[in-house]
Amino acid sequence: MELAYYSDYAVRLVNTEEPARGKDSLTSIEAVRDLFGVNQSAARRATDADVTRFRSVRGRLRAVFEAADGGDETLAVDLLNSLLLEFPVSPQISGHDFRDDDGRPLWHMHLADHPSNATAGYAAIAAMGLAFHLTEYGVDRLGLCEAPPCRNAYLDTSTNRSRRYCSDRCATRANVAAYRARKRLAAARPDLSEKTGLAADSTQRTTANGDR
Repeated sequence: MELAYYSDYAVRLVNTEEPARGKDSLTSIEAVRDLFGVNQSAARRATDADVTRFRSVRGRLRAVFEAADGGDETLAVDLLNSLLLEFPVSPQISGHDFRDDDGRPLWHMHLADHPSNATAGYAAIAAMGLAFHLTEYGVDRLGLCEAPPCRNAYLDTSTNRSRRYCSDRCATRANVAAYRARKRLAAARPDLSEKTGLAADSTQRTTANGDR
């Protein structure tokens, strides 16, 4: 399993809530289990108590993205380090599930968690994945969608650090809004030009009368 996969744990959890829209999909044990994806053995550990615990971790992970998006690298790192200390993992070399053409294991890094509950296991993987992404690509690669009112979290993996939106849908919506704003501005320009021209004529007449 690639380490980049683990960073998606953080994004998935953060984006279960859309504060600006008043939406929260993390309301049941089923929602908690869905976050684990294919890792169903870990999902089965979840209990009703994990709903509240997951929400707490979600708020702390969003704070990391908010600090990074606001340009406060030190705060983002401090917040993430706090999660790493509270929810540790053990990196291990693994070869399960992946084989080459000769049937030999394709060795890769795996994060083994030792949780007391499902939240601890998920938080450990999410925090470590986010830490790998941050140190590999930079704090500025952790972003929040610029298409209001979205503000979903995303990880920028673009070659030129140009990502600004969480999805193509939000990018399209923002581009359409910008296009309409330009159209409105262009439509208002004749009125502005006319008013500017009238003001200039008035100034010229006043100046001419004064010269007399």
